[in-house]
Amino acid sequence: MSLPNVRKTDDDGLQLELSLSAVASAIADPSRVSMLCALMDGRAWTATELSSVANIAASTASAHLTKLLNSELITCLSQGRHRYYRLAGSDVAHLLETLMGISMKSMKSPQPKTPVHLRVARTCYDHLAGKIAVGIYEFMRDEGWLEPDGNALTPAGKQHFEDLGAILNPNTRRKSSCACLDWSERRFHLGGDSGAALLAAFERKGWLNRTPGYREVTFTEEGKRAFLRIFRIDVK
Repeated sequence: MSLPNVRKTDDDGLQLELSLSAVASAIADPSRVSMLCALMDGRAWTATELSSVANIAASTASAHLTKLLNSELITCLSQGRHRYYRLAGSDVAHLLETLMGISMKSMKSPQPKTPVHLRVARTCYDHLAGKIAVGIYEFMRDEGWLEPDGNALTPAGKQHFEDLGAILNPNTRRKSSCACLDWSERRFHLGGDSGAALLAAFERKGWLNRTPGYREVTFTEEGKRAFLRIFRIDVK
């Protein structure tokens, strides 16, 4: 009687192995990595724009995009005669950010080669990353805004978010909060729905600006004052 169950388990394990191999194969190409990294800014890009980023011909880019689509790492949006590509979700962005951190460990030089302005602040899909984001996460943890495991806001944290105008999505299936490993700082920044809500609030308040087409963010003078007042972070 147990044999059918064992067989089913074996089949499930094989399917998992095949799926994992397919995802690894989709990422295992420098051109596709370039495209995925470009999409980490959270925006939708055209095939032409992605081919330019990867420095490859449009016909070659089409084949790469098909592989990424088949592996469900990206999605395609049609609008009129145009087609736009974007990451399939925050879980894909988290995977890429984690892989970046692992890749940095294998580099011979102990000194990070990431441009200074990106180390200070950048986007990680739909939330903030970099030195400033790490500082915010540590402040929230120390001040009791986060539960001990970092997977949810405390009641006090929710109140602070409300005061900041950071609107949480009660219907989302993603984690309320999560510790996302920052690949340049090697420490955690805030991910999940809370991280996305916080970045959106910063933008609405005019505290920072996102550079279109890039992961770079810049802080306004009002934002610098606010970060120092609220999070005790000196944005230089």
